[in-house]
Parts: sequence; structure tokens; C-alpha cells
Amino acid sequence: METLKKYLLLSAAALTLASCSSDDNTPAANNLTLEFNNTFKDKTIVLGDATSASATANTSAAGQIHHFSEVKYVISNIRLIKDDGSEVPYNVNDLDKGATVIDQAKTASLSYVLSNVPSATYKQIKFGLGIKTEQNTLDQTRFPKFYAAARANDTEMMWEWGTGYRFTKVEGFYDADNKVMSIHTGSTVAGKEGAYTQGVNAYRDITLSLTTNAVVGSKAPKIKIKADFDKLLSGKINTITLSTGTTMADNATPNIHTAAQMVKFVDNLGGNGTNDISGMFSVTSVEN
Repeated sequence: METLKKYLLLSAAALTLASCSSDDNTPAANNLTLEFNNTFKDKTIVLGDATSASATANTSAAGQIHHFSEVKYVISNIRLIKDDGSEVPYNVNDLDKGATVIDQAKTASLSYVLSNVPSATYKQIKFGLGIKTEQNTLDQTRFPKFYAAARANDTEMMWEWGTGYRFTKVEGFYDADNKVMSIHTGSTVAGKEGAYTQGVNAYRDITLSLTTNAVVGSKAPKIKIKADFDKLLSGKINTITLSTGTTMADNATPNIHTAAQMVKFVDNLGGNGTNDISGMFSVTSVEN
């Protein structure tokens, strides 16, 4: 009988140890990748110069043919929403660790890896198109990595005339005669030196529901996000017809169009924050 008791005690201890070992093997965190696909409707964008035969062409709702030679935008302030509705911020106060420039010309930039994401089941993702007002200063000391990436000659995601970052940078050509299109967005300031206030706030908060829950833990999911640049001119908010000259109406060059006109492009790409909280973005799939 004593031998049987000892055997049972040893068996129970072994089961307890096995159970603890199994729990210990469950990762406390894992990676989660955001993979961006920049499109015209459902066709992935191919960049090209004015005479390129291979560049992806698109026709706007107003009937203007256009294609792009450059597509860049900033993603920051990333938050993941658990299936219970609670929010998990991802380095929201650190541009070096929690912000990136998506550049259609650089394949590596289209996949952004979030590291050490807490194990959980997530149903939504939120992120900023652009940079929050309180972080939108060219701070090389605090965020040297992001500053260098945005400042690079082949990126140029900084205003030449201001102290903040460009949020989107779209270059290309439109109409049959390939007129130049150059649309840059970013927040502006107003006032005199020493008394600047927020002018146009071009930052937009994006909220996207996942097609299926992303399970982080033993798995490292990938969330595929489409950015449909058909919305640039044919958005939910504004239908834009590009023009030239001095009329200031929907002008295609940012050194001519006003800040108020820039907001038309901003609302198309990032939504207006009320009845449109997704803008040009949508989740196409989740790979667990």
C-alpha cells in the first residue's frame, strides 16, 4: 500500500511538472507583420515615368487617366484591439520603434514587423496615417532612426519650409499629355514666430476590422492591408478633378494648392474621422 501511495504521489508530481512545463512553453509575445499592398482598385501599382508603358494606369471618377512615379506614406501610432475590446498600444510614443515610411519603390518597406506583441487574440487594428501633432517635429535627437529614414534623399518625407514631416508623397502624371502631378500632405502651422498654432491637421486615425482574428502567441500572424490609391481622386468624401493654372481649384502641385485644398486629398486617403474612419485602407486577409 505504501508503495502504491508513493507511486501515485510521484505520478501527480510528474503531471504537475508537465503541466507547468507546457504553460512555460507558451510564448508571452510574438511578432505580427503588417503587409501593405498599394493598388489602383484591385491592381497592384507599378510605378513609371511620364512615358512608361508598364506603369499601372487608372481612370478617376471624373475621367482623368493618371499613373504614379512615386508613392510614399507614413504609418505611426499603431494600436491592436483584443477580442474583448481592450487596446494594446505598440510603441506609440517612439517613432524609431513604432513608425515607418511605406515606399512603393522599396519592397522591403511594404512589410512592417511588430515585435514582442503580447499574446492575445486581436480583432481590429488602428494606426495613424501621418504623425500626431505632439510628435510632428523634426527631432533628430529623440528619434534618430526615423528622422534619418524620412530625411534620406530617396525618401524626402520632410517639408523643406517647415519643422514637420510629410505624411504622404505622391508623384506622377495625368491626362493624355502626361501633365505633372505632385501631391504632398502634412500638417501645417499658423501664426507668427513664437506664437505658432495648429493650422491644418493632416493626421488621420485609421480603424480597420480584421477579416478573421489574429492570434498572437504560438503563432506570428500576418495582416494584409490594401491601400487603394484610386481613392486619391475618387474618394468617399471628395471627387477631385486635377487642374493647372492659377484658379487654385484642385490643383495638382502642392506649391500652388492651398492647405484647405490639401485637406480634400487627406480626407480621401485617410478619411474624415467621422463617417469615414478607414480612408483608402482595408484588410484583405489575416494569415495565422
